[in-house]
Amino acid sequence: MDYVLLISRLGNQLREKRIARGLTQVQLAELAGLTRYNIIAVEKGAPSVSMIAYARTLAALDSELVVIPAVMPTLEELAELFNDL
Repeated sequence: MDYVLLISRLGNQLREKRIARGLTQVQLAELAGLTRYNIIAVEKGAPSVSMIAYARTLAALDSELVVIPAVMPTLEELAELFNDL
């Protein structure tokens, strides 16, 4: 599985978690000790984002990363990947 799809999924999950908690990107950035720009990059699944930024974001959301077997991408995920090119 392509790493771009995996970090895109992680970013989407973090965004959904933030929204479910009722937090803005600015509020999450403050909790995580990051900038809003970093949170935007995390939620987009930008390849340049450090693992530290993901870890801080996860911790600020009282969440942790769990490794599970990858599943095949959906057609929507594939379309998004090609739109980003």
